[in-house]
Parts: sequence; C-alpha cells; structure tokens
Amino acid sequence: MLKRLVTCLFGLVALAGVGSVWAEGKAQLTIESWRNDDLKIWRDTILPAFVKKHPEIEVVFSPTAPTEYNAVLDAKLKAGTAGDLVACRPFDKSLGIFNEGQLVALNDLPGIENFSEVAKAAWSTDDGKTTFAVPMASVIHGFFYNKAIFKELGLSVPGTEKEFLAVLEKIKANGKYIPLVMGTKDQWESATMGYQNIGPTLWDGETGRKALINGTAKYSDGGFLAAFEALAKWKPYLPPGYQALAYPDSQNLFAQGRGAIYPAGSWDIGVFHQMNPKLDLGAFKPYSFEGKTEAIIDDHPDIALGLNAASKNKDAARALLTWIASAEFAQLYANALPGFFPLANVQYTLDDPVAQEFVNWRKQNKASFRCSYQILSRNANPNNENDLWNACAQILNGTETPKQAAEVVQKNLASWYKPQQGS
Repeated sequence: MLKRLVTCLFGLVALAGVGSVWAEGKAQLTIESWRNDDLKIWRDTILPAFVKKHPEIEVVFSPTAPTEYNAVLDAKLKAGTAGDLVACRPFDKSLGIFNEGQLVALNDLPGIENFSEVAKAAWSTDDGKTTFAVPMASVIHGFFYNKAIFKELGLSVPGTEKEFLAVLEKIKANGKYIPLVMGTKDQWESATMGYQNIGPTLWDGETGRKALINGTAKYSDGGFLAAFEALAKWKPYLPPGYQALAYPDSQNLFAQGRGAIYPAGSWDIGVFHQMNPKLDLGAFKPYSFEGKTEAIIDDHPDIALGLNAASKNKDAARALLTWIASAEFAQLYANALPGFFPLANVQYTLDDPVAQEFVNWRKQNKASFRCSYQILSRNANPNNENDLWNACAQILNGTETPKQAAEVVQKNLASWYKPQQGS
C-alpha cells in the first residue's frame, strides 16, 4: 500500500511540473493566423469538430490583422511567445521562418502524403525535399459572369480567346452594360486577375514557370510575351475611367449588376454573395488560345499551417495538423469559406454551386500557380511581382506596349537574378 501511495504521489508531482502544458489534463494549443475574418468560423465550426475527436486537446485561434501579421509573428517567434501552430503565407516569407529554425519539418507527418508536389511547393524548400507546413487552401482564377445579363443578351460562355473577345464586343455594342469590370488604379488586379489568369495556358503552366526560374524562358519572348499581348486586348472593354478605378470600386460595379464579366479570384465568391445575395453569379474558366488544346488554370496556394519549433505541445499539434490533412477538415473548410479550396487529394462536396464550378476545373485542366511567386520575387528592388503589377497596368492604360512592358520586367529580373543573365 505504501509503495502504491508513493508511486501515485510521484505521478502527481510529475504532472504538476508540466501544468503549463497540460492544464487540467488537456494540451493547450494556440494558432497564429492573419485570417482575422475567419475567427468565428474556426471557433464555432472547425475547432469543435477537431476537439470532438480529441477531447484531450484545447485549441485557441488567435488571429492578427493581415497587414500586421508578419511583423507581429516575427516578434513573437523571436521572443518565444508565438503559438504552437503558425499560419504560413506561401513561398519566401515562410521559407525564411523555416530556414531560421522556427518551423519543424513535416515530411513524416501522417497525412502529408495527401498533397501533390505542386500543392506542397509553396511550403517546401527550393529543392522540394522538405515540407514545413500543411497546405490548407488555394484560390483559383477564372471569370465571374452575370447570368441574367448573358441571358438577356443571348450570350454563351466563351471557351476560346476568339469567343471571349466576340462576347465582349457584343456587350459593348449593346451599350447597356460594362463588358469587363476591372480597374488599374491598384495595379495588382491587372497582373493577378489579368496576366496570371490567362497566362499559364500561353507559357505552358509549370513548364514555363520553371523555365523562368532556371533561366531558359524570358518575359520578353515566347508565352510570357504572348500573355502580355493577350492582356492588351482587354483595354477596349474596361469601364469608363478604369484608370482611376480601385479594387473595391470594381467589386461594387459588378455586385450592382452594372457589368457582365469580372476577372476573378475565387476568394470573391463569398464577397459577392454578401454584397448582393440576388446577383445571378456564374463562373467560367480561363479561355484557351489558338494552337492550345486546353486552358491551364491558376490554382494558387494561399495558406498553410506550420508547427512552431518552440512548441511544448508538439504531439498535440501534430494531431491537429494530421486532421487538417483529412477529408473531414476539407469538407468543413471549403463550405465555411467558399472560394478557398482545400489542397489535399481527398473527397469533399461543396454546397456553393459557384465554388463547385471553380473546383471542377481541377479535374478537367492542368494547373500551375503565379509565375512570380517562387524565388523570382526575393529581391526587394526591383521586385518581380511589383514589376508585373506595374507592367500590366501600363499595358491596359495604353502607356506602354506589351513588348516595352515585357522588356522592362525582363531587364529588372536579369539585373539581380543570375539564371536570367545568360544570353
């Protein structure tokens, strides 16, 4: 009896020593994220589903404003106060955190096998050998269209560039609606929803993107130049005064039913549903071009979750990460946030028909992601991503030709990036 009592007392002392980690017998996890709009969704929908399976774990979702997240996270990691799990932006920022030893390699995580090499690329080392975050979701590019306007004008969804331009011409000739709703004031839309939307088909997706990285392709010729030239064809169909039109202005115009087609990022699905629940919203994928048998979609990685190397609850954190790689998480996340699509190769169904339309393209088409995001934008000034923003806006504004804009982007990239400095 005495031996048993001593054993019990020893066990209580041992538990007391880790009380901060296992308070009341439960592991305490904190998630850092910039997605402050998602707080209610995580608190009320996602995390209760995980805790139901793992009642021994408590999880707190602790977001920071998106514009402040990088600085706040850096400070917390340096001070040793960051949460157990860290939401990771794609590519270089998160790679830098991993290279500082602040994130754990996850190659051996159960469930990591559910992700393709393309899905993991945004949160892997340059050689692709080490993955340091579990991919959660991507966004997909394409086009929204107003179904009521298409019906009124007798228009069909275009599948080729020729058909797309013909549809725009018919809308313009009618004069009642803006054919293509996008402005150039903020610049990024011109590149993100313009160039990066239709471009992958012209530069052959992953083949072209990787060729830019290894220096065998250039912005100033081939498919990359062709994409600038294709973008220039949008100019006659943009709204009046589009040069002064900011992103929220474009959203409002389309939500009000004043425009027929909106170059899209899938993240705006929920936005348009909120802005105008009566909007008869449809979507069609990027069009193909003459000489190209099918379009290649831009399925761009957006967010992943990594494990803080300083976490005292790594086993519990790994349990959550494994669950995030599961079909159950995919089902919850995709429906709670329509337009943010899980990257795991698992089965899930979507309630939102527009979101379902976007995700169907994954089965029908090859995919790539924005060509400037991996490696090529590591230089602060000139910066490849920012150069593309400006170039695409200038093309649409008519202040530079596609060839002139492409040559500036290429010259700036070659000024610092060695693989692009060859003949």
